[in-house]
Amino acid sequence: PPPLLEPLFPPHPGASPGFAERVRQHKVRLEWVRAEPAGLRGAVRVLNLAYEKVVSVRYTLNGWASCAEAAATYQPPGPADGITDRFAFLLPLGAAAAAAETTLEFAVRYRVAGAEYWDNNEGKNYRLRGRQRVPPAAGPPQDPDSSAWIHFI
Repeated sequence: PPPLLEPLFPPHPGASPGFAERVRQHKVRLEWVRAEPAGLRGAVRVLNLAYEKVVSVRYTLNGWASCAEAAATYQPPGPADGITDRFAFLLPLGAAAAAAETTLEFAVRYRVAGAEYWDNNEGKNYRLRGRQRVPPAAGPPQDPDSSAWIHFI
């Protein structure tokens, strides 16, 4: 089976106590991530400071020797709090993340009203490690006739 990207941080920071206050204070925060066959999918919450805003995710698979950036898209309807907006992203990792020893790092960028804000996991970047999936364990060998009916005469 293909490798699995395992977050080295809580994958649902938006469910933790005080999340809304952290968004108010820092302007942008990762809400959740989920590794999928298509790549890494996630959501970001931003403080609604102006109508026009750009949210993106900058990521690397080689320790920042090179990087790519994926745009996040606005997700209507907005959160019920009325002061934040939610954006979703998909990092298309494909074959680049196929190695079990892969480490994916990313940070979220929020540009609004001439300012730029980052969520980089308190300076550590969000990191996910490639981990080889373990195939299901095979049971003990069975006698091919063990499931056959026994007929009595």
